[in-house]
Amino acid sequence: MTNKKAFLAGCACMIAVQAAVTLLAGAKAPAKAQFDEITVGRINIQEPDGTPRMIISNRAQFPGEFAQGKEKPRPDRNSFAGMLFINEDGTENGGLIQNGAVGKSAGLSLTFDRFRQDQALQLLHIEDNNHAHTSIRINDVPSATVTSMDDIARFSKEADALPENARPAYWKALADAGRLSQNRIFLGMSRDNASALLLNDASGKPRMMLLVSAKGQPEIRMLDETGKVVRSVKPDAE
Repeated sequence: MTNKKAFLAGCACMIAVQAAVTLLAGAKAPAKAQFDEITVGRINIQEPDGTPRMIISNRAQFPGEFAQGKEKPRPDRNSFAGMLFINEDGTENGGLIQNGAVGKSAGLSLTFDRFRQDQALQLLHIEDNNHAHTSIRINDVPSATVTSMDDIARFSKEADALPENARPAYWKALADAGRLSQNRIFLGMSRDNASALLLNDASGKPRMMLLVSAKGQPEIRMLDETGKVVRSVKPDAE
């Protein structure tokens, strides 16, 4: 009789444990949590329906490129860590990437893209053992209905298939047709340590330049469409 009671008690205990495990397994994670510190390799931020909106990642787990809900490989990003912005369309909308290693190169790029297109605004810093460059760039980017990201990839393949001396004409024809992005405003430092503000026309050609040389000499230049300086303003010689 005693053995029977012990057996029944053991069964009841096992059932209770199993019920507790089942209950915990089915329980939802808390809606809110608070941490003093968290260490992770990657954080995926998404909408309730699973649409990704932002990814923060180390170099080893950095994602590819997102286009209309699909991720495409980007081997050229294997050396970067940072974050990607993704819009409600499921398409990459800019991001922050950074890298740097002793004896190699370093860089940081913060970009904001036009819808389903490329960089409309970029804050850039790159350097190597020989020089450093920092700039802000504002680009005139065609609508995705005019030139898609798939078009850009196709343009590069078609250009690579041409003889080298025929490539400039190929790219010029696309630019003249308004199919390519053009830099309109550049603010930054040049390789010779001068600072410059460049205002470009719709074709990306510099038309006005505000310059200060490494030696502190200021100058305003106005250029024609061929790049020739038609007027230059400098401080009067003393």
